Amino acid sequence: MTTFATFKRCYLVAAMLAYVGVTTMPMARAQTWPTKPVTLVVGTPAGGAIDAYARTLADHLTRLTGGTFLVDNRAGASGNISAEYVLKAPADGHTLWITTHAMFTINPSAYPALRWKQSDFKPIAKGVESPLLLSIHPSVPARTLPDLVTWLTANPSKAAYASFSPGTPSHFLGFQLNQRLKLNMVHVPYKGSAPQLNDLMGGQVLLGFTQMQGASQQIQAGKLHALAVTSNERSRILPQVPTMAELGYRDLSLQVWFGLVSPAATPQNVIDTITNAVLKVQNDPEYRTKLEAQGFDVPRESGAAFASAIASDTARWAKVIQDTGFRATD
Repeated sequence: MTTFATFKRCYLVAAMLAYVGVTTMPMARAQTWPTKPVTLVVGTPAGGAIDAYARTLADHLTRLTGGTFLVDNRAGASGNISAEYVLKAPADGHTLWITTHAMFTINPSAYPALRWKQSDFKPIAKGVESPLLLSIHPSVPARTLPDLVTWLTANPSKAAYASFSPGTPSHFLGFQLNQRLKLNMVHVPYKGSAPQLNDLMGGQVLLGFTQMQGASQQIQAGKLHALAVTSNERSRILPQVPTMAELGYRDLSLQVWFGLVSPAATPQNVIDTITNAVLKVQNDPEYRTKLEAQGFDVPRESGAAFASAIASDTARWAKVIQDTGFRATD
């Protein structure tokens, strides 16, 4: 009797567990991400600093989730083409935008007829960040910022600064420095950090705010000199270079970033799953070492904190754009 009762109870428990498993399978399957290949859309050509971050992230997300992650470079219109492409895809977490400081916080003020809004996207996580460097050609007889001002004042025909693209922090920091130092430098814009660096090293333009990733190697090789870094603290890569804040220009401090956002219509549970996966990757020592070796810092900023940083950056650049009168046309 006891044996039969025990058997009956075990049978009922097993049946209930089987029922619960069957009824919850569709819900579990619906919440699983990824369920198909995930495309990380990058708004710049392959081979640049953003691309390196995107491919490192894709590789580690593949390892973590077992899914397939692809990097799709959709360059053009300062990143706006990539934004529009992501918004046309299904909002299911399988097409995400790797955006940048400039694309996401400057473009909304710089483009009068922008076909997307910040509210069309939800911030997931800030992926990497890095300062810019005020770099000069070795032929310039200046090793400090005051020396540079003296030389530029005495050589007005050579007073020009290079940016890696119009409408970027590299452009606007040069404009602000021009104002603060009461100079009359001409802005020479380039289409990317590589051509900017090439012309700086060749002496075609003698100074400019450059990306850390490419310029630090040239500075260590003596092909360029760095007068200042825009981070709040000195860089671990170039600890001998003072910060703009140290030199009395705290308002020119800046960390540019690349980050991950999704279409705003993406279900919140999917966004939460993606966020958790990205933060796990960013806590992986191997992942952090790879990106730090390239001159990046890997923050732990996501969701509301990332959205707050975006709002602050957007307000900052809106004022600068108003002061410069800059308007993008493409």
